[in-house]
This record gives sequence, structure tokens and C-alpha cells, in this order.
Amino acid sequence: MSDQNTASFTPPSLALATLGLSLASFMQVLDGTIANVALPTIAGNLGASSEQGTWVITSFAVSTAIALPLTGWMSRRFGEVRLFIGAILLFMLASFLCGIAQSLESLVAYRVLQGFVAGPLYPVTQALLLAIYPPAKRGMALALLAMVTVVAPIAGPLLGGWITDAYSWPWIFFINLPIGLFSALIVYQQLRKRPVTTQRVPIDYIGLLALIIGVGALQLVLDKGNDLDWFESNFIVVGSIVAVIGLAFFLIWEFTERHPIVNLRLFRYRNYSAGTLALVFGYATFMGISLLLPQWLQTQMGYTASWAGLAAAPIGIVPVLLAPFMGRYAHKFDLRVLATLAFLAMAGSCFMRAQFTLEVDYLHIALVQLFMGIGVALFFMPVFSILLSELPQDQIADGSGLATFLRTLGGGFAMSLTTWIWVRRSEQHHAQLTEHISLYEPTTRETLAQMGGLTQQNAASLDHMISSQAFLMSTVDYFTMAGWVCLGLSLLIWLAKPPFVAKAAAAADAH
Repeated sequence: MSDQNTASFTPPSLALATLGLSLASFMQVLDGTIANVALPTIAGNLGASSEQGTWVITSFAVSTAIALPLTGWMSRRFGEVRLFIGAILLFMLASFLCGIAQSLESLVAYRVLQGFVAGPLYPVTQALLLAIYPPAKRGMALALLAMVTVVAPIAGPLLGGWITDAYSWPWIFFINLPIGLFSALIVYQQLRKRPVTTQRVPIDYIGLLALIIGVGALQLVLDKGNDLDWFESNFIVVGSIVAVIGLAFFLIWEFTERHPIVNLRLFRYRNYSAGTLALVFGYATFMGISLLLPQWLQTQMGYTASWAGLAAAPIGIVPVLLAPFMGRYAHKFDLRVLATLAFLAMAGSCFMRAQFTLEVDYLHIALVQLFMGIGVALFFMPVFSILLSELPQDQIADGSGLATFLRTLGGGFAMSLTTWIWVRRSEQHHAQLTEHISLYEPTTRETLAQMGGLTQQNAASLDHMISSQAFLMSTVDYFTMAGWVCLGLSLLIWLAKPPFVAKAAAAADAH
């Protein structure tokens, strides 16, 4: 993205500039997961179901994804530093509005705004880091950014749980205000003298509008489908038609537009297609697990938000330790082997979770999360290198942007589908379990006798036991499905063909 005139610019303090830029990315990625463990509290305080509470997560993810394709146009139009500082200031405003929201509808609306202005932060941070570091040290800059990207999703549930338990949920949004202000001040002070060349370039307004309509309608259908009984509702039927027409028009338009907002022609490259599919479905599985596990622990297993965050957190230990080594040594191996190991580790962790019972202890859950961390550590860098490896040098920035867009969109859709699958399967299991319960059955009568006889309170307790078992069975179903998806991805990645080194190594220069 950087203009040639800016290539020789060095900030007064490289360390301070790196800190300011990294803090913004940390804040943006953090906000994708910080609300995960707070969802039951937010939903309860705002009078919504846990399923409706998921909109707080998905709205942020989808609006971030929609903003991503606009980043290149905005950085050329306004300059990267101005775009970065403007995005942070708007992100702070949106965070404040989220914190003072009095209803779920207003919170979701502010999260849409927050996600949209957060969209440019990560790609612009990446571009600015690559611009201010000398070529020999760009690998280290990307490794630092990768570490921030890995640490933030882990810190999210931990920080979110602690803030929710110790203070109140609005503070998970208010915390962005001092961090954002500090980041904006440092970056302005360090990079304000960086030369900038702006240019007016055409923007694909029709493609953008079609994207917003198609993706927005699809997200509404996924989020509200279960509440409205799916296609029994006219709203869902109309929404589905709008989504299909909008996305079909978007695809046709983007293939024929001279300056498309999303360059779909990149999928003619084999490695790009295989790598992007693996990235999207792998990331969607990761995000689905990251959402479901804390929800199950809090709503069914009696965990507080803090302890749910602590149980999920070990997933980040191995990635943090391995991040510097992945950047330095990964290209010495066949990247398909590393990606396969990543998917096998993720699949193994899913099948381990599928063995959970209502007696599973904290240590067991945390150890499985620690094991999945091996998969996460080996996932991002090899898969990204594979998908960029075949692209011409002048298309690597577009390829990276499109893959990030689809990855973010896939994560948002996955979280909606995860909640729907989990609730729907639990309802089915609950119905099947109650079919076998009758007051005339000796087992039921014996259970009630042990509880002190048939009273309204004991009947409610029995139903609660059945619900807990139904949600456990649903959780097991989900993790089993996720495990098979990861096994399929371990085969899919072999559709890519080496070499993966030459052009992938040039990615740093192309951003």
C-alpha cells in the first residue's frame, strides 16, 4: 500500500511506533472475543435469550468483514496514517456507545458501527509496520503482529470474564477508550511527518451496496431464524430471497466490473482456492469452538465468566511460544505438512471434547485447550503462505485482503450457526429424553423418591437435569462435527502444489 516516497521514512522511535500500532490491532482483535464470556450476563441484563446475545458477537464480525474490502480505497484516498487515527477515534466513540446501550437492539447497532470502523485497523497496521521497518527486519515486524493477533483472542475471554465479574459488562467496552487514545497519540506523534500521497480512485459503489445487502440479509436470516421458526416466518423467507439475489448479483457484478471491490478472479489460482477454503473453514471452526465452550461452561456447568475465560485461555500458550520460530523456520518444511498437523491437532482436540461428561473437571478442559493450541500455532502462517504463493507480486495485497475478508465473514457466520446448531440439537435431545420419562416407570419414581417425592420443585429439578444432559449431548454433537470438518481440511490442503516459498516470501514487499 505504501507509496515509494514513504519508503525511506523512519519514525523517531521505532519501538514506540510499533507499540502504538500493535495496541490498535490488539484492541480490535480483542473486541472480537472479549464479549464471548460476558454473553450470558449481557443477555440477562438486557432481557434477551443466550441465542439473541450472540448477535453482539456476529454483528461485529460481519460489519468488520464488510469494511475490509474498502481499506485499500480508503488508504489511497486519505493516507494510511490519517485512516488509522480516524478509525481509532471512531472506534473509541462506538465503544462508548456500546457501553451505555440500554437494550440489545441498540447494543447490536453500536457493535455494527464498531466493527465497521475496526475493519481497516489490522490491514493498515500491517502496511504501516512493513513501511517503517527496514526490509531485513520486516519478518520480525510481522512476527510481532502475529503474536499480538494470537494473544488478543486469548486475553479477550480472560479480561472479559474478570471485568464482568469484578465490575460490570459495559466496562469491556469502556476499556477501549484509554487504550485507543494512547495508541492514537503515539502513532500521531511518531508518524505525523511521514510523507503521504493521496489519489482519487474510483470505488465500486454498486458492488459495495450488493455486498452489504447480500451479506447483511444472510446474517439477519442466520441470527433470527431460530427465534422465528425459520421458513415458517415471512421475514425469514423474504430475507433469504434478498440474500440470494444480493449475493448472486454481487458475484456477477464483481466478475464484470473494471475496478471490483473484491477481486474474485484470484480464485483461478489453484493454491489460492485451496488455501483460502482451508483458511475460512479452519478459522470458522476455531471461532465456533471459542464461542461455544465458554457458553456451555457458564450456562450448564456453573462456571463464572472469569473461570470460563481461564478454562479457555490455555489455547494461546503454544502459539505465543511458537510464533517467533514459525516466522523463522516454517519455510524449511513442506507447508502442507505443517497445515495438516494443525488440522489433525484441532480435530483431535474436538474429539477429546466429544468425550466430555457433566463430571468433567477444569484441568481436563484446560489441557484439551492447551493441546488445541498446537493446531492454532501451526495453522495461520502456513495456510496464509500457501494461498499467497502462486499469486503474481502485484496481486498479493489483493489476495491477502480478500482472504482476510472471507476469513472474518466465515467466522461471523460460523458463530451464528454454532449457536443455532447447539440450541436446536439440545431441543431435539430434550424431546427424546423426556419421551422415556414417565411417572409409571420405576427409574423415574425411584429418582423422585430420592429427591423427596413428587413436588413442583422436584419436578423442576428433574427437568433441569434433563436439560443439562440435553445440552451436553448437543455439545458433544457439535465437537464431533467440528472434528470431522478439521479432518476434511487436512486432506483439502493437499490440493495445493509447491513451491510455496518464492512468491510468498515477497508478500512483505507487496503489502
